[in-house]
Amino acid sequence: MEDRRQDNARQAALDYHEFPRPGKLEIRATKPLANGRDLSRAYSPGVAEACIEIQADSANSSRYTSRGNLVAVVSNGTAVLGLGNIGAAAAKPVMEGKAVLFKKFANIDCFDIEIDQSDPEKLADIVCSLEPTFGAINLEDIKAPDCFIVERICRERMNIPVFHDDQHGTAIVVGAAAHNALRVAGKRFEDIKVVSTGGGAAGIACLNMLLKLGVKRENVWLCDINGLVYDGRTEDMNPQKQAFAQNSDKRELDEVIEGADLFLGLSGPGVLKPEMVAKMCKAPIIFALANPIPEILPDEARKVAPDAIIATGRSDFPNQVNNVLCFPFIFRGALDVGATTINDEMQIACVEGIAALARTTTAAEAAAAYHGETLSFGPEYLIPKPFDPRLVGVVSSAVAKAAMDTGVATRPIEDLEAYKRKLDGSVFRSAMIMRPVFEAAATATRRIVFAEGEDERVLRAANAMLEETTDAPILIGRPEVITMRAERAGLPIRPERDFEIVNPENDPRYRDYWETYHQLMARRGVSPDIARAIMRTNTTAIGAVMVHRQEADSMICGTFGQYKWHLQYIQNVLARDGLRPIGALSMIILEDGPLFITDTQCHNDPTPQQVADTVIGAARHVRRFGLTPRIALCAHSQFGNMDSYTGRKMRDAIALLDAQKPDFMYDGEMQVDAAINPELRERIFPGSKLEGKANVLVFPGTDTASGVRNALKMCANGLEVGPILMGMGNRAHIVTSSITTRGLLNMSVLAGTPVAYYR
Repeated sequence: MEDRRQDNARQAALDYHEFPRPGKLEIRATKPLANGRDLSRAYSPGVAEACIEIQADSANSSRYTSRGNLVAVVSNGTAVLGLGNIGAAAAKPVMEGKAVLFKKFANIDCFDIEIDQSDPEKLADIVCSLEPTFGAINLEDIKAPDCFIVERICRERMNIPVFHDDQHGTAIVVGAAAHNALRVAGKRFEDIKVVSTGGGAAGIACLNMLLKLGVKRENVWLCDINGLVYDGRTEDMNPQKQAFAQNSDKRELDEVIEGADLFLGLSGPGVLKPEMVAKMCKAPIIFALANPIPEILPDEARKVAPDAIIATGRSDFPNQVNNVLCFPFIFRGALDVGATTINDEMQIACVEGIAALARTTTAAEAAAAYHGETLSFGPEYLIPKPFDPRLVGVVSSAVAKAAMDTGVATRPIEDLEAYKRKLDGSVFRSAMIMRPVFEAAATATRRIVFAEGEDERVLRAANAMLEETTDAPILIGRPEVITMRAERAGLPIRPERDFEIVNPENDPRYRDYWETYHQLMARRGVSPDIARAIMRTNTTAIGAVMVHRQEADSMICGTFGQYKWHLQYIQNVLARDGLRPIGALSMIILEDGPLFITDTQCHNDPTPQQVADTVIGAARHVRRFGLTPRIALCAHSQFGNMDSYTGRKMRDAIALLDAQKPDFMYDGEMQVDAAINPELRERIFPGSKLEGKANVLVFPGTDTASGVRNALKMCANGLEVGPILMGMGNRAHIVTSSITTRGLLNMSVLAGTPVAYYR
């Protein structure tokens, strides 16, 4: 059975690399090439203009070519992780994989370059000759001590960052893990004894990093396959090992491990024995990083040291020391400021950024990617997970700042906060478009009640509100369930201490709530008994009553259940004094910008007046995002070319809008392609009141609007913000069951922004 599983896994890996096309990379054009005009700009004669500018000033290469965002992953395949000296050609799948990680985690373009050259000086000559093409060089899987020679020569001769990830990437992540492990253990770098096994490139770099962080040279004991590295030893020595030679008569790991605070293993399986762990100090820190089998398995270490703090190189144990936490983001920061090198200060900034991120509340996106794992800072969570989307903003901006502070940045960034927001926007696609709303929300403090307060997404959103906004969350739910789920999610927030709760099972306001609900609904067939039952079981109704009683400013519901069901109770309680639901507006963030879709939920077959109201409401809400509304009323008919039901409805809505003379662009009826393509629209209907590409599509019914919304989400990788319930004075919003934590945070900020409502 085990052999079959291994065969299946092997075949699956091979199929992944072969199908649907061989390899993991392709090249795509970033500029249009659709006609002769494009060709004349992309190549001759227009390309000459860019060449002339670069000839005049080589720095212009980053303006007119991809060089400023292009990294080379270079290897000769002499030390491929877990495989050894397999040669340049066999190393290509690994290097392609590294290039994919650059693109995925930091949006850095990357070429993998495998060079069939084993002489380190000749290899360095080849790498140096690549400088005109690349903004930075990532050396990879080159054996020691050759890697030291190659990196030294390249750094001396090249004016771009050269970074051997096997050395420095590992060292940075180890440094971050050690930083936090010592914090957990209550120790300091300058006081600890370090014992390390493995004198290769990664091991030496890790020890040098620990020295930079404060470990004393005399407290470092390095062992390799031949035992302790000591003064006078001649066997298998090099200058890098000699720097850590001890003046001691001890010779074996078993002798030097006694009293060690930190074991750092970059050697091989089973090197550290349980009896050796027993000789270490209290709360030993064990970094057993050999792959795939570590120097000691965590369970074996804990049998003799239950308080051990352990990290490995494997993803199936806590605290995986993974270089992907470092290299995409240190290169991102270095490239963005045009750094000429990656110096010690930039590396330490990377260490501190990674370590600090692990001590903050885990991002919801990372929690979703690692469902079921404990992601709360402590012995089993020393460093962030690779899919934590905050890494690029935190780490890259720290690296960029360090580059500027040390004078190696050729293109300094004036506004680091704006730079960080831009980086966050590259992973949180809603970040940039939501910025005006966040800024508006910061001018007021509003109380937002969440009807489904026990949902983990709501708990994470409430925590994010407390960290990122001035609004106050109120959660409806049982306090013991909320506490348990917050603890399980690794969230620091607790009921009553950090936020108000309403317990449907036992709340002192229960009588006030059911009496209020009965008073509002007595003439709609709701008896006192029914009112009591609803106020015990229906959290949407409870939230609406709180807003009605002015105990909250707005409510959010809908993380489960059907939209219209929630809408019924919101209408019953809050649709009064001129408030009424006029439509649900969904913003879909696409690669080329946001597109608003309405009405996706409220009116299955709206009247022309309801369509006109929806258009006016959509224009108002689009402006909240700092955008100019350009609204297309969509139907199958194209400017009156069909006498269809939807066409007539939209024409009637246009007439109602024309009578009001609103101050925004709109036109219709038209098909979606005419709305999106201004050239097509001009051909069909010259002189349309709508200019440019429409950013709001208004449909004649919810079936069409919801279908387009879902198609854009599923087929075009669109990210939804919303639905925004228009016409209710921002007093209530109903989300959908597919909403994420980030989506809930966005909705809470929208709810936290005062807005005039349509009357």
